[in-house]
Amino acid sequence: MAPGEPMPNHHQNGKEAAPCRTCMDFKSWSKQQRKTLTTSSSNSVAKASSEVAHRKADTPDERNGGSPPNCPIDKEQLGRYTWGLLHTVAAYYPTNPTEADEKNVRTFFNSLSKLYPCEYCAKDFQQELKAMPPETKSQHALSQWLCRIHNQVNVKLGKPEFDCTKVNERWRDGWLDGSCD
Repeated sequence: MAPGEPMPNHHQNGKEAAPCRTCMDFKSWSKQQRKTLTTSSSNSVAKASSEVAHRKADTPDERNGGSPPNCPIDKEQLGRYTWGLLHTVAAYYPTNPTEADEKNVRTFFNSLSKLYPCEYCAKDFQQELKAMPPETKSQHALSQWLCRIHNQVNVKLGKPEFDCTKVNERWRDGWLDGSCD
C-alpha cells in the first residue's frame, strides 16, 4: 500500500483505521506497529513473553519474505503464495474442459478478485479481468492467459517478466534440468 492511499474498507471498523499485513510489506507494517506501541503493564509483558516462547526464532525467514515464522503473512507473501496457487490451478486445469469446468474457473477468478484481502490488489485484478477475461478453452490457454496477467502485474511492480513458454515447466512438470526431481 502506497503512502497516502486511503485505507481499504476492511479497516473501517468505527475505530482509527490501521493497515493490516495483507495491505503492506512486513518492514513497513513492523515499523508502523512499533510507532503505535505504548507502555504496557507488567501483566501484558508477562503474557507477551509466554506467547513468544512457543514461536521459533524471532528473525525474518528470507524464503517467506520479511516476516518471522508463525506470524500472519504480509502483502508480499500473500502475493507470492496466491500466484503459486493460481498458476498451479491453471497447470492442472483440464486439456479439454467441460462447460462446467470453464464456468467454475471463471467464477473462481471473479470471486477471488472480490475476496482478495489486499483491496488495492483486488480492485486491480478486477480491472484486469474486465480488460482480459480468463481464457478457459484449454489448460494451455488458461496457463498462458494467467502468465500474461501475472506479467502485467510484474511490470507494474518493476519486477522482471516471466517467459510464458515455460509455465508448465515451472508450475506442473518441473524444470528440464531435473532440479525439481
